[in-house]
Amino acid sequence: MSVPHALLALLSEGPKYGLRLQSEFESRTGEVWPLNVGQVYTTLQRLERDGLVETDDGERERSQKRYRITAAGDRELANWLRTPPDLVPPPRDELVIKVLVALEVLGTDVHEILQVHRRHVIEIMQRYTQVKAAAAEDDTALALVADAELFRLEAIVRWLDAADVRLKQRPSPAPAAVADIPLETTHPMEVSQ
Repeated sequence: MSVPHALLALLSEGPKYGLRLQSEFESRTGEVWPLNVGQVYTTLQRLERDGLVETDDGERERSQKRYRITAAGDRELANWLRTPPDLVPPPRDELVIKVLVALEVLGTDVHEILQVHRRHVIEIMQRYTQVKAAAAEDDTALALVADAELFRLEAIVRWLDAADVRLKQRPSPAPAAVADIPLETTHPMEVSQ
């Protein structure tokens, strides 16, 4: 998530103090992503440095400054909202790596590994479903966050199921070839009396 752009979006509604930005960020994201107030102020300093926000409060303490978006900040926000995010897969997916490694570890039941992870993901899905069911009917932010996470987790379950089917269909691996190393002949040992 782009914290700078989220803060620009909040400031597009009007000037705000840092603590209010933190509070609104958390409430608008369904309180799923906590935001440290220090991160808010550090981000605001960078946005101010880059000319995307400004304050009239001069040298006051940062907690007493009211920030507002600039015209350049409005353009940056509009551009960010209209630019599709980079959806390339992450360079390393720990679950995929675990499955690939498990294939190579002798004595490992890969199907059992897949099922352990599948059960775990389904438990998390159940928790998100409970959170969503307990949420206020008008808590759109929480519903959207929960839906996004449920769809992401559902994709993981589908991948685990597909991996299980694919691995069950693969031919049995050939027995490991014994290295073709000539054995040295042993000579009887002479024992002196």
